[in-house]
Amino acid sequence: MDREVDMSVVSDGRLYTSNDMVKLGSKDCRGCYKCCQNMGNSIILDPMDVHNISHWTNVTFEQLLANESIELNVVEGIILPDLKMTGQNGACSFLNEKGRCSIHDIRPGICRLFPLGRIYDGESFKYFLQVDECPNNKTKVKIKKWLGIDNITEYENYISRWHYFLKNISGKILSGEIDENNTKNINMYILNNFYIKPFAANDFYTQFEARINEAETGVFCNIFKAQG
Repeated sequence: MDREVDMSVVSDGRLYTSNDMVKLGSKDCRGCYKCCQNMGNSIILDPMDVHNISHWTNVTFEQLLANESIELNVVEGIILPDLKMTGQNGACSFLNEKGRCSIHDIRPGICRLFPLGRIYDGESFKYFLQVDECPNNKTKVKIKKWLGIDNITEYENYISRWHYFLKNISGKILSGEIDENNTKNINMYILNNFYIKPFAANDFYTQFEARINEAETGVFCNIFKAQG
């Protein structure tokens, strides 16, 4: 979802694609895991994040909520899951006793991005570097290598699709176009069909596209027409 930030303060003033080289890899990182602490509810999980975590850990979405690995919060009118920060130090619930990520191979997209961010342009997005987020010296790395995601083009298309889907709904909720009862129904639909209902292990993108098309052309379309 969108955040109001002053790009001249937080970034190096440039926008990047996944093929660009950026100073990301730290030469002397000892795994301080400061970037995994005190993040509040900012590590919002998209459907692929939850799909990967559930399959990796063999734990359902409901169980992840019950064991307080994740939590639900309202983000611009929409109820979405995020990584729960726990303990005295407010550390990510997936950090082990040595301060290492126990789900590093399938870590969420926002975690993979760090210290990058995304800025959306109305159709897709570009990457930007958050210059003050990590204090260590860095070396240049190609962004798609840093992200470590197979089929990066397909992944980026998915991220854009999900972002603008939520943005459209959020805009209608926050503007008052959608009444309280239908807002609740929409939120329950999103949770049930994109998070609680599991995706099959293979071919996530095809399944996601089918579900989001069903939402846009069926359920939500009817709600928007009725409200209009």
